[in-house]
Amino acid sequence: MTAERYRLLVESVTDYAIYMLDPQGIVISWNPGARRFKGYEDHEIIGQSFSRFYTEEDRAAGLPQHALRIAAEEGRFEREGWRVRKDGTRFWAHVVIDPILNPASGRVLGYAKVTRDLTERRQADEALRRSEEKFRLLVQGVTDYAIYMLDADGIVTNWNVGAERIKGYAPDEIVGKHFSLFYTPEDRERGEPQKTLQAAIANGSAEREGWRVRKNGEIFWASIVIDPIRGDAGEIIGFAKVTRDLTERQKVQAELDAAREALFQAQKIEALGQLTGGVAHDFNNLLTAVLGSLELVRRQISDERQLNLIDNAIKGASRGISLTQRMLSFARKQELALQPVAVDVLIAEMGDLLQRSLGPLIRIETDFPADLVMASADPNQLETALLNLAVNARDAMPEGGILRIGARNEHVGSGHRTGLPAGNYVRLSVVDNGTGMDAKTLAQAAEPFFTTKGVGKGTGLGLSMVHGMAEQLGGRLQLDSRPGQGTTAEIWLPVSAVSAGDEPAPLAVEHKSDADAAPRTLTVLAVDDDALVLMNTTALLEDLGHRVIEASSAREALAFLEAGEAVDLLITDHAMPQMTGAQLIAEVGERWPALPVILATGYADLPAGARAGVLRLNKPFWQADLEKAVGLAMARGATAAAA
Repeated sequence: MTAERYRLLVESVTDYAIYMLDPQGIVISWNPGARRFKGYEDHEIIGQSFSRFYTEEDRAAGLPQHALRIAAEEGRFEREGWRVRKDGTRFWAHVVIDPILNPASGRVLGYAKVTRDLTERRQADEALRRSEEKFRLLVQGVTDYAIYMLDADGIVTNWNVGAERIKGYAPDEIVGKHFSLFYTPEDRERGEPQKTLQAAIANGSAEREGWRVRKNGEIFWASIVIDPIRGDAGEIIGFAKVTRDLTERQKVQAELDAAREALFQAQKIEALGQLTGGVAHDFNNLLTAVLGSLELVRRQISDERQLNLIDNAIKGASRGISLTQRMLSFARKQELALQPVAVDVLIAEMGDLLQRSLGPLIRIETDFPADLVMASADPNQLETALLNLAVNARDAMPEGGILRIGARNEHVGSGHRTGLPAGNYVRLSVVDNGTGMDAKTLAQAAEPFFTTKGVGKGTGLGLSMVHGMAEQLGGRLQLDSRPGQGTTAEIWLPVSAVSAGDEPAPLAVEHKSDADAAPRTLTVLAVDDDALVLMNTTALLEDLGHRVIEASSAREALAFLEAGEAVDLLITDHAMPQMTGAQLIAEVGERWPALPVILATGYADLPAGARAGVLRLNKPFWQADLEKAVGLAMARGATAAAA
């Protein structure tokens, strides 16, 4: 009964080939499982050697006989390998052979053989192996990313080519060491490596950016991702870590941020310049009215006390003129009379003024080469700029010190630190050994209205004026300073294209020649939209003996001329609504070309549309300036008529 049950059990198994061999390996039984995946019916295989299930290569190598011998000697044979079906196809088999022994003598009576078809598992394992190999090759082939594994304690267990390229370590130099080696000492002290692993465990992943350290000690900006690797039971068995070198991106981003900040600062300064220029223009108009009225009133008063009060008011107005000039210089709208300037000669002539301004505690030293070329500048504005720099240096040396003023010929190429266009320049330097400035103060030093001198002790326009003048000249102001090491201010000035002797005489109101050529009594058409300025100009002209026709707009002035009004001279403001002074001058030049014209304005830029050689009168002006301008304009008109 037991034998029958055993036979029925074996006969019911279809997933395993279970059969018997005699001592020589001849098949003596065959179950349904053997028929299913080996393909032989009972009568086709019983009585045949089991070696036919082996490949030709294995039979030639004697593997069937070797399997039986191992089973007999060791009591069991178990292997995996390729086997052959009846139709010649191969399958991957797991084979177990057990000897059947005589209980009494121990002699081998035969063998029990169990075979399982593992082809599908073999294919899956092979696919997995190929996939893992492809993945390994993929990871090893990546050079832009450091991809490697850590064990549960953070020890590096493998290393790809990208990791070697980015971090500098060969595999044998880093495998087995803790990954905290890549962190900066400050990060290690704060426990950042351990915190990152804990964050990866807690959140399923950890992403960070920060400074990391290469083998050679160089730091780089890295983006890292760490993912935990868990076992079947959910326990942490290690970490996968990917690092990317973002140093170049960080550098580009820093440069972009700096460019944005520079653009913002430039836009802010430009906006302030526009505002300052507008305020200065309006202030100039007010000062024009104030000065003209004070001048006229002063002539009519003989009381000494009242004269002193008026003189005091005139001094205050003069200080206002100085302030507007600084504001216009900052806004780059100050009138500049460019000419070749021998910087060393100019500073030598300023020696006494500088020494009196600095006081006895400051010693001035100068250093100029013999071959110093001439710069293109406005000497009066350059003197003011130098005086500003010298006074700033004096304030930075309350206990006394040395002020060094020098100049050098410089050639600027592309990409120069000044940002200037390529060309030749004169670098004028003013160096003190005073308290110096920290980085924050230095960054703001040339900004308008910024001062460290306290309330009421400075306008904050000194350096901004120097900056504006240098920019307007086509040069640059450069500042360098450190706390306790003094300050160096450099004014870079373009080299003059002509020598002083070749410079044409500027068309300026300061010309004294030909001033007496003006007629004694003129009919002057005065145009200004500001009633205060118009009234002041009229009063000054009438005081000089001229007849004045007032017009509050360019259109009104044209109407007078079109009506045939006899006019000897036109004096016009520029900044007027609807039609500017420049447009009025252009119109007059077309229709009444012989009419002398004076443009009275506080702006430096020659307005578009103004005819060439137009005479300009800078606001605010004194009566003497107005008288000279009138004389020069009439002299030019006479010369043009004679030609």
